Amino acid sequence: MASMKKDNRLTSSQSFMCVGFSGVFSRTLTCPLEVVKIKSQVGTFHCKRGFLQTFLLLYKHEGLRGFWKGNLASCLRLLPYTVVYVSTYKQIVHIHMDDLGFISQWRATLAGGMAGVAAALVTYPLEVAETRLVVQNCRQSTYVGVFHCLSKIYRNEGLPALYRGFSLTVLGAFPFSVGCYAVYMNLDKLWQDPPFRFSPLQNFINGCLAAGVAQTLSYPFETVKRKMQAQSARLPHLGGVDVHFTGMIDCFIQVVKNKGVLSLWSGLTANTVKIVPYFGLLFTCFEMCKQMCLYRNGYILSPLSYQLTPGVDQSLRPHELQEVQRYLRNRNYGSEGSALGNRW
Repeated sequence: MASMKKDNRLTSSQSFMCVGFSGVFSRTLTCPLEVVKIKSQVGTFHCKRGFLQTFLLLYKHEGLRGFWKGNLASCLRLLPYTVVYVSTYKQIVHIHMDDLGFISQWRATLAGGMAGVAAALVTYPLEVAETRLVVQNCRQSTYVGVFHCLSKIYRNEGLPALYRGFSLTVLGAFPFSVGCYAVYMNLDKLWQDPPFRFSPLQNFINGCLAAGVAQTLSYPFETVKRKMQAQSARLPHLGGVDVHFTGMIDCFIQVVKNKGVLSLWSGLTANTVKIVPYFGLLFTCFEMCKQMCLYRNGYILSPLSYQLTPGVDQSLRPHELQEVQRYLRNRNYGSEGSALGNRW
């Protein structure tokens, strides 16, 4: 998957803020595609006529508001998901490093998959809430918000309902990791260049390719997971799911039996279309936030450009640069005081 490189000129809180804000911004702007994807996976009536008609039917029945259903739940997942993912990934990578601090690409990719499962475990109830909020009609809503949705599911269906389909996250992590690994192992052949020479544009394309291949391979698991999250005897039309089932395996069987194998990839068009604008907005917003922080820290002359501040060592960390600047200010102040004393 694509990732933002760590810049030591930012503090930990600034890096976290940049990642969080860019994630919320990109998710919010691409939310309509996510809503269409989830509705297609669940199988609600909106998606019976294809990708474009789904947008028109959704607007007709729910208005513009319907395109941002579940966005708050999706954004609330970012903070705990990122914290758990990063900490778990670092621990797994540290375990598998050799004495020289090297880890193979395959093990690093596998570590990413395992960290993703750990982060999903913590945030899974919010994903269930997102699915329920997306599937319902916001003009005739069963749930009036994220926390009302979580409390109502827990009260009426019990704690297991908040983790319904989680095993599919674990199963889907393996084809996802295989997809990422397959792409990254062939990048040098694709570009006819070693990875350390890749430009920012090439890295962006690499991230989109890895995301597209990995998500396509793991997509059937996500489709069944969304159906399991949405299905409930307490919701109108059993949550709008297009097949009836009693469990995970039965859901696979009923989908293939009644809808065909290709229906396991329902909504893939919306998911694929979403990849480029999502990562484009993510990286653009991250870079803008990063420039603001670098300007504030004193590394660049303007937040609108990357023109470096003359005389500033870019290898220094923020606290080190502050110490140097403080030392120079005190020294200049002392020199001015001595010159003034000599004049008197």
